[in-house]
Amino acid sequence: MTSSRIGLTLTLIIAVAAADAATLPSSHSSAVFYRCKDVRGQTHYGDSMPPECQGQDTEVVNSRGTVVNVIEGTATSAARAAQKEAEQAQQKERESAELRDKMLIETYLSVQDIERLRDQRLDLLEAQLRVSEQHLAGLKDREARLTQQVARFKPYSDKPNAPPLPDHLAEDLVNTVNGMAVDRESIEDKKAEQVQVKKRFESDIKRFKELKGIK
Repeated sequence: MTSSRIGLTLTLIIAVAAADAATLPSSHSSAVFYRCKDVRGQTHYGDSMPPECQGQDTEVVNSRGTVVNVIEGTATSAARAAQKEAEQAQQKERESAELRDKMLIETYLSVQDIERLRDQRLDLLEAQLRVSEQHLAGLKDREARLTQQVARFKPYSDKPNAPPLPDHLAEDLVNTVNGMAVDRESIEDKKAEQVQVKKRFESDIKRFKELKGIK
């Protein structure tokens, strides 16, 4: 047999083999089954997703027993989402810290600059606090005068012939009491803000010293 006929024969054999392989069923090579453990730890199998695997981590296994995919369950998906959220929060915190450091370096030349701005903020809050306290003191005096006046009228007076409380006097007393409540709230807010300003500037001074290497 000549070499050309041998080559032709081999080519025909390869072509026939390839055609036979193409007609073979591929179900065995592509078959997969599902495997999971339920909440009690019991393992379940199936050629489709078993009902017991719904919401559980489920492995997709091929005919060789190799895990080719994992379908995440509810708990795993929730944990992954929580982890992602925590990572995003940490990243945001890092970016905020970097921005703060940049602001400190670019805004202030010395610790004294920070202290000067702190004192200005505290002085402003103190002035606002004094205004609210003075206003409150005035309302207290007004309340005392109004209380004496309303004592002459019903229902505050025990006298049988006492006249009813005039509307304008009742309204004035209500407005005075409400104004006192507003001033008290404002005073508490200003005091709380003073504490926060002191803490914030103390933190800024400490960080500025760290960035500048100041002991």
